[in-house]
Amino acid sequence: QVQLVESGGGLVQAGGSLRLSCAASGRTFSNYAMDWFRQAPGKEREFVAAIGWRGSSTYYADSVKGRFTISRDNAKNTVYLQMNSLKPEDTAVYYCAAQRQIGTAYIYWGQGTQVTVSS
Repeated sequence: QVQLVESGGGLVQAGGSLRLSCAASGRTFSNYAMDWFRQAPGKEREFVAAIGWRGSSTYYADSVKGRFTISRDNAKNTVYLQMNSLKPEDTAVYYCAAQRQIGTAYIYWGQGTQVTVSS
């Protein structure tokens, strides 16, 4: 069993930066690929970024490529999402999720953290 807790959300002006964290409980964190998703009001949840269990493979949605960076620290059981050059359209609840391997079913989800970007 893995529990995921996101933090680091908040209100930021357009062009600003935030770093989200997702802390995982349990000793098997390094066995999972980790993803970030987001859901804006009235919209479906969408993929943002993914990172393999070693941290050497990363994937991004086109909408965030070049602005967001996903990383992980397996010693701290934490995955991060560094978000730069934020836009109002990045406003959403951001969720982290765990999967056995990239491309497989998501097994665990966090409760989400709100990110609001003002224009």
